[in-house]
Amino acid sequence: MKPCDRRKRDIKRIPTLMEIYNTLSQFYGPTGWWPGDSPFEIAIGAILTQNTAWTNVEKAIEKLKTENLLNPYKIIHCDRLQLEQAIRPSGYFRQKAERLIIFCEFLIEKYGGKIENMAQRNTTYIRKELLNLKGIGPETADDILLYACEHSIFVVDAYTKRIFSRHGILNEDMKYEEIQNYFHKHLPKDVHMYKEYHGLIVWTGKDYCRKTPKCSQCPLNKYPIIKDCF
Repeated sequence: MKPCDRRKRDIKRIPTLMEIYNTLSQFYGPTGWWPGDSPFEIAIGAILTQNTAWTNVEKAIEKLKTENLLNPYKIIHCDRLQLEQAIRPSGYFRQKAERLIIFCEFLIEKYGGKIENMAQRNTTYIRKELLNLKGIGPETADDILLYACEHSIFVVDAYTKRIFSRHGILNEDMKYEEIQNYFHKHLPKDVHMYKEYHGLIVWTGKDYCRKTPKCSQCPLNKYPIIKDCF
């Protein structure tokens, strides 16, 4: 794993991960990311946010709360149609209902229905368990580990790859684990920082670093953009 390898470039102009973090932190202030009233709600949100905007997830979670379904036991025992309709705003609601049930069955069987019990195991063990569940990939597993279990693991998403490849820090063809390891290597191992950094990346990607970027307004516009990273 190597940072973006491009010849004839003044590497002194490429910002460090901490410079990016400090710039975004000064611009946005504390993000408070990930929103959620409990570790279980955060885990459910991590599953529901797949392939949809967070605003849609908020609607689905509010519906689950309204119908008193935000509980692992109630999710697995409620009428399937009721569950599907409750999470319908998040999209792919039939598929996601199945994934929620599978996750809740796992949580009940292995950890008595409590995220807090799961969080007591080591990171590698929990991650392997989560990745063995249908519909949970690396990003969702790491969302749960970082935000619900308070484990120090960096979450990589599409915004991460886009922002840091455009600025020449990462190669755009790097794999998930390679990018994650790069962040682990160049940042302090700190749960709060990992949470904030991911939140800052999400906000920057959503507001500015889109597929068609708004570079002139972006807080990172003082750093060079590597044009062929688009």
